[in-house]
Amino acid sequence: MPWSNQGGGPWGSGPKGPWGTGPQSSGPTPPDLEELLRRSQDRLRRVLPGGSLGGKGIAILVGVAVLLWGASGFYRVEPDELGVVLRFGKYSRDATPGLNYHLPYPIESVLTPKVTRVNRIDIGMRVIEDIRRGTTMRDVPEESLMLTGDENIVDVDFSVFWVIKPAGGASQYLFNIQNPEGTVKAVAESAMRDVIGRSEVQPILTGARQTIETAVQDLMQRTLDQYGAGIQITQVQLQKVDPPNQVIDSFRDVQAARADLERAQNEAQTYANRVVPEARGRAAQITQAAEAYREQTVAEARGQAGRFSKIYEEYKKAPEITRERLYLETMERLFGGTDKIIIDPSTSATGTAGGVLPYLNLDELGRRQAQPRTQTGAAR
Repeated sequence: MPWSNQGGGPWGSGPKGPWGTGPQSSGPTPPDLEELLRRSQDRLRRVLPGGSLGGKGIAILVGVAVLLWGASGFYRVEPDELGVVLRFGKYSRDATPGLNYHLPYPIESVLTPKVTRVNRIDIGMRVIEDIRRGTTMRDVPEESLMLTGDENIVDVDFSVFWVIKPAGGASQYLFNIQNPEGTVKAVAESAMRDVIGRSEVQPILTGARQTIETAVQDLMQRTLDQYGAGIQITQVQLQKVDPPNQVIDSFRDVQAARADLERAQNEAQTYANRVVPEARGRAAQITQAAEAYREQTVAEARGQAGRFSKIYEEYKKAPEITRERLYLETMERLFGGTDKIIIDPSTSATGTAGGVLPYLNLDELGRRQAQPRTQTGAAR
């Protein structure tokens, strides 16, 4: 075996590549750097007047470089963005959407955060994307389990929606907080635990959802404003508020029992609302009837007493006439409604009992005589 560099023995490195190092490969040969520089210089000489790189050519190169450097300051801000211009790394000004210009780097630079995009953070749950199962939710107990004011535990899942404040919020968002999403999440969890810790479990699980969402949103906004985060909380939305899974069945039984209790109370109250007014109406009716009877009886008694007093006054003036009048009025009142037959004793037959035949029914005869007269009067 020959010991030569072409053969590549144990001390040789083999044939060299065009760059002077490494073995020669069987693929295409990379271009020579010196050759590329030489060709670029030849092309530049042909472009420049005089065909040489003198002082004038260098000036032109410098001018072109300056123009390119100055043109690098143009930038575009999209409609959903806000430009934040930094001068030597310090906030300088805001740039509106459209084509803008800043001094070229490294004097000035620009950041363009999305100020109109609504960001969402889920707390107590995670969205899992699965190709076969689709979108599923995974519970995170260390975030969702919270202690209430009456020492109960609830499982709260909620979402927070936030945007960057439009006025001066972009600079605060970029420079005052290091991790905006982590900050919003920590503030949201702390605010929710604060509100839940001051509330009782029953309102939390039933009708206080809107109140809790509003209280958490206000508390989060105050806290973020104290941090100078430049973030605006647009909505806090409760996704799930349940007891822990270990006691949810027992809690549902308690809720069903409370619902039955409320239903029974409502039915009893409805019955009472119907029966009590009826009883009060009947009692008022009886009371009014008794009062009317009392007034009537008293009035009649007073009238009779007054009549007696009047008669007594007249009696003292003429006793005989008054007694006869009273007798006649009494007889008239007693016999006014009875059938009467008056017989003249002078026309009675001699030898009969009282002058009247015993077999003649005078009462029946009187009624028969009165009946045809009544019918004749009715026909007329």
